[in-house]
Amino acid sequence: MSKHPSIPSVSVNYEQKGTSAKSNEYGMRPMQERAYQKRGEQYLLIKSPPASGKSRALMFIALDKLENQGMKQAIIIVPERSIGSSFQDEPLTKFGFWADWTVEPKWNLCNAPGGDDGKVNSVKSFLDGDSKILVCTHATFRFAVDKFGVGSFDDRLLAIDEFHHVSANPDNKLGAHLADLMGRDKAHVVAMTGSYFRGDTEAVLHPEDEAKFDSVVYTYYEQLNGYEYLKQLDIGYYFYSGPYSDEILAVLDPSEKTIVHIPNVNSRESTKDKIREVEHILEELGEWQGTDPVTGFQLVKTSEGKVLKIADLVDDDPSKRDRVSASLKDPAQKNNRDHVDVIIALGMAKEGFDWIWCEHALTVGYRSSLTEIVQIIGRATRDAPNKKKARFTNLIAEPDAEEGTVVEAVNDTLKAIAASLLMEQVLAPRFEFRPKHPNNGPTDGFDYGEGGYQDNKPNVGFNGETGQIQMEIKGLVEPKSEQAQRICQDDLNEVITAFVQDKNTVERGLFDEEVLPEELTQVRMGKIIKEKYPELDDEDQEAIRQHAVAALNLIQQVKKNQTVGDEKIPSGNTALIDGVRRFAMDVKGLDIDLIDQINPFGEAYAILAKTMSEDRLKRIKEVIEAKKITMSLDEARELAKRALKFKNEKKRLPSLTAVDPWEKKMAEGIAFLQRVAKEEQGA
Repeated sequence: MSKHPSIPSVSVNYEQKGTSAKSNEYGMRPMQERAYQKRGEQYLLIKSPPASGKSRALMFIALDKLENQGMKQAIIIVPERSIGSSFQDEPLTKFGFWADWTVEPKWNLCNAPGGDDGKVNSVKSFLDGDSKILVCTHATFRFAVDKFGVGSFDDRLLAIDEFHHVSANPDNKLGAHLADLMGRDKAHVVAMTGSYFRGDTEAVLHPEDEAKFDSVVYTYYEQLNGYEYLKQLDIGYYFYSGPYSDEILAVLDPSEKTIVHIPNVNSRESTKDKIREVEHILEELGEWQGTDPVTGFQLVKTSEGKVLKIADLVDDDPSKRDRVSASLKDPAQKNNRDHVDVIIALGMAKEGFDWIWCEHALTVGYRSSLTEIVQIIGRATRDAPNKKKARFTNLIAEPDAEEGTVVEAVNDTLKAIAASLLMEQVLAPRFEFRPKHPNNGPTDGFDYGEGGYQDNKPNVGFNGETGQIQMEIKGLVEPKSEQAQRICQDDLNEVITAFVQDKNTVERGLFDEEVLPEELTQVRMGKIIKEKYPELDDEDQEAIRQHAVAALNLIQQVKKNQTVGDEKIPSGNTALIDGVRRFAMDVKGLDIDLIDQINPFGEAYAILAKTMSEDRLKRIKEVIEAKKITMSLDEARELAKRALKFKNEKKRLPSLTAVDPWEKKMAEGIAFLQRVAKEEQGA
């Protein structure tokens, strides 16, 4: 067992304004009102965190499209049957809206018996009838399109929940069907997701299709800052050695409402006996008292004398698991904090699972994707009375010098770090960067701190209502095209996701002591953006690169000045903006070149060093060093491109003998290309 404590790599505090739950005269919460204002769009993408009310937002929009926009029917498409319950009847008129949401029981196919392929004929019956609303799974919809064609869905609203399941990859049937539907251009589409990125880094939509969507963005910051009760959210990873079930109480606090996700049976953390793992966790928690005959929950008495109610969703016995699952969904118990204490799951209780009392999401082993991690964290971010803190912990097995799976262990470590870096961006206020110009001035609604807006320096403004940080940066390239502007405004997290999921980038940023920050911020980030947005010109690609690097590195610089672990973490929701302002004041001139000279992974390594033993950390370095590769042709080309920019500014080419390491690196890129050209000529 690692003797190092569990240190949160992310710790954020919020203001508890209570605005997230306040409704307007139609019964709409802030995100729902924002989405409803765009109800007339043919293609609408709602990017909003768990518990922000996406399901009800869709109800408002769908009812308007059916009543006022000529849509014949609305089809709600969810990834799995359990999520279909989110779209059950809602008496919306009770809260001020002009119509109720009603789904005839026969048309909620998520509740119907049988497999998805057997429900296709029901979809056809619905399409041919007069009923207005159908709820089905992604799979049922795919089968229906295969059988009846995209033309069958003309003049209908298709609402796709958990939209990140879609992919632009031609092998993704749902993505292919959506592209065909949009090509026909006769249906309306509302897409909803809490994480508009995929764990496999595939694009969700083709650029030409994505450009057709109008986006509604509601950030985690807006959601959590507007809560009434939840004040603090911690996210961290914890390394262990030996069987995890022997040591799980090092991070599992029985007094917290907890969801435990045990590892997949094929992962290295698994003992390959999932039933025994659950039994072992129960034994660690206390003395088994039997099974509740009504709920099916396991009863365990702790050493303090408290009887824990534990829901086991791992046992495959249908009679047992169905009873436990039904007890968890019992609407009569939704607001009963004492209904259950701990939920143990493997593949269940992730996206769409609603347990507002969850205070701790504890996941053993790295999961299949960053998307899944974000979804699991969302289980703990619901607001509930007297719930002041919530946390997510990822238990990861330490690399062992004796084991043959050390490379896999290293990969899991890198993925956990990537997840924490991404979540820092997801949870922070949204950045709005703009170049520093003499004719700039203050923007209404932004607080520029003590002294207000100043003409002679880059300013940092904060809008507490929208959760935006406005920052002026010298030398910043502005996006020109509408697509690039949208990416810089709404989609920087998707760019950062691709960056932190690039294994070679993370390895070098963390463990290569010789790497220059510009190799990461300019070369690697530049390459990723070229691949992600090939249709944009060089200037727009550079603008996106600069905005993404600024967002990532500024968060890291703020963290550098904050304490973690046993030391004091600044309280209050102004810690981030205060840190950004301090950083802007501490440097002589805040420009993009300075930001490019920061290693985005420096602070992640500092936390890793506190959570992992020195021997294990050394072992990881050895594994990374053993596979260090020389410069690639793509990297050399990117360096040569940067060298051309250097020449335009300095009126000379970079020198191989330069004192400045970045200038020398650019010169090495030119020399590499020259050698390749000579070799090709001599071949």
